[in-house]
Amino acid sequence: MDDNLNHASNPQQRPLTARPVVLIVDDIPDNLALLSDALDESGHIVLVATDGASALERLSYITPDLILLDAIMPGLDGFETCRRIKLLGSASHVPVVFMTGLTETEHVVKGFQVGGIDYVTKPIRPQEIVARVAAHIRTARMMAQARDVIDAAAHAVIVLGTDGAPLWQTGKASFWLEKYFPRLEQPGRKLPPQLQFWLNQNLVLLRQTTHSPQTLVIGGDDGELIINLSKNAQSAELTLLMEEKSFSLPTAMQLEAYHLTPRETDVLAWVSKGKTNRDIAEILGMSPRTVNKHLEHIYIKLGVETRAAAAAMAISKQYDSGHTLQ
Repeated sequence: MDDNLNHASNPQQRPLTARPVVLIVDDIPDNLALLSDALDESGHIVLVATDGASALERLSYITPDLILLDAIMPGLDGFETCRRIKLLGSASHVPVVFMTGLTETEHVVKGFQVGGIDYVTKPIRPQEIVARVAAHIRTARMMAQARDVIDAAAHAVIVLGTDGAPLWQTGKASFWLEKYFPRLEQPGRKLPPQLQFWLNQNLVLLRQTTHSPQTLVIGGDDGELIINLSKNAQSAELTLLMEEKSFSLPTAMQLEAYHLTPRETDVLAWVSKGKTNRDIAEILGMSPRTVNKHLEHIYIKLGVETRAAAAAMAISKQYDSGHTLQ
C-alpha cells in the first residue's frame, strides 16, 4: 500500500464520526481477521457477523455504510441474507458487495438479482477489497447527498425501473404516498393501485404517441398531490415528480401580515428558487450564518418548520396571484 494512501486514510488523522462503517459477514474467522485488519488500517470502523441471522440482528440497531457479505454460509446464505436486507427500511439503501468463490454466471447474476452491487472472488485480496469498498461508499454518499438536495426542494421524486417498478424514492415522496394513499401496504416496495394504473396508462401512451403524459391529481383533506411522469430523452429513465398544493396557504395580503423585513423577503425569494444558504450569502453579500438566522425568523413568522414549507408558501398560486417575490 503506497504512502499517500496510508497518510490519507490514517484513522488517527480522521474524526471517529467521519470514518465509514463496514459490516463484514463471513463464517470463516481467518477471512474476518484479514479483512478487519485491512479495513481498519485504511480508516474504516469494522463490525463483524458470522452468519446471516446475526447480521440482520445487527442491522436492527446500526446502519453501516457498506456490507461485505459472504455468499456461501451455513444456515441463512448470503443471497437470502441480502434479499432480507433490502426489505429493511433502515438498511435497504446500504450497498452490498458479495464475497464468493462461485464465479459461475448463475451465481453472479443471482447476487445482483437480490440487490448486490458488486462481487469479489476468493481468495481474498485485501487491497482490492479496500479500493472497491472506498469507491462504493463514495458513490453511495454522493447519492445520499443528491437525495437530500431533492428532498429539500418543493418536489418529491420516485425513480422507476424500465418495468415501471420503483427503484428508490425520496423521504418526502414516501411521506406524501402514505398521506394521500393511507391504505398503502409496504410503502416504497410498490406503488398504490390507483397510481400504478395511471402509470401503466401513461406508459402505453408514451410508447404509442408523442403526446406528453397526463397529470394525476389526488385530493386530500387539506391539499392535493400533483403527480407527473418525466422521461429522460437520452437514457429513457422514468421519474415520478410529485408536488403538494396546500389549500391552507395564505393569500398575498395574508402573507404580508407576517411582517417579513426586506432582508427576510430577499432570503425567502432565493430559497423559493432553490438556492442554498451559501448561494444566498454570496448573492446578498452576507455570511451563511446570517442567512440561517434570517431563515429562523422567517420560519417563526410564517409558522412553518422546514425550508420546503417556507418555499412552498412563497411560490404558491395564492401568493403569486397578487404578489411576486423579487
